[in-house]
Formats: sequence, C-alpha cells, structure tokens
Amino acid sequence: MRAVAARVTEASVTVQDEVVGAINEPGLLVLLGIHIEDNESQAATMARKLHELRILRDEESCASADAPLLVVSQFTLYGDTRKGRRPSWTSAARPENAEQLVAAVVTELRARGARVETGRFGAMMAVHSVNDGPFTVLVEV
Repeated sequence: MRAVAARVTEASVTVQDEVVGAINEPGLLVLLGIHIEDNESQAATMARKLHELRILRDEESCASADAPLLVVSQFTLYGDTRKGRRPSWTSAARPENAEQLVAAVVTELRARGARVETGRFGAMMAVHSVNDGPFTVLVEV
C-alpha cells in the first residue's frame, strides 16, 4: 500500500461539477494506491501512519491537531515506468479489491476519530489543493 501525503491548507475533489469531498482548513491530502498483494492488516497500519504522521506545522499530526484528511484513491501510484514510455499497471490491485481496501483505510481512520473526506472511487475526479510548504511525503506499508 502506498500513499502520497501532502500537507495542504485546503483541498477538494470534484466529480462532474459536484464537490464530493473537501477540507477547508489545514490537513492532509492523501492519494492512496493499493497493490495487488495488499490486505486488511495493511489498511489498519496505513490508517495509523497517516493519522499520526507528524508533518503538519509545528510537527503536529492529524491526530494531535484534529486536522482533517482528504483521501483519494489513486491506482496510478503503482504504474511501472521502468520500461518504454507507457506505464504498466500490473502491480495495482483490481478495482473490486482496491475499492474495499481504500474503504478499509477510511473506516480505520474514522474509527481512530479522524475527520475524513473522500473522493469517489473509480470516477474521473478533479483534485484541487493548496499545498502548504510544499511538504509532501511517500508513505508505504
């Protein structure tokens, strides 16, 4: 499981001119990719890492600052570009498995008390963000 976590001052996801998820205060925009071998235990670990990741201002985490997260499914994080000019997606989980594991990460975050907004799985999304710093890290479990 792989995530790109960006510290933002605001972020939103729009699908067909409808905002489906938004955070309007400092927090994290999380682009979340699921690998073909990922499982539920990794979802719990990823949720904990994202919630407790100390990359907000003053080395705060979403947990300590009660900051929101906007989680957006991003299968392209497992695109392999080592050969040729066209990425290979063979390492990305199939949509039916990926959707369940993205939902499991969101469920685990909410169980931890996190305020979570989401994109819409499988939809063509427009993601707007105002990066803070910019400060962006890759999180893998």
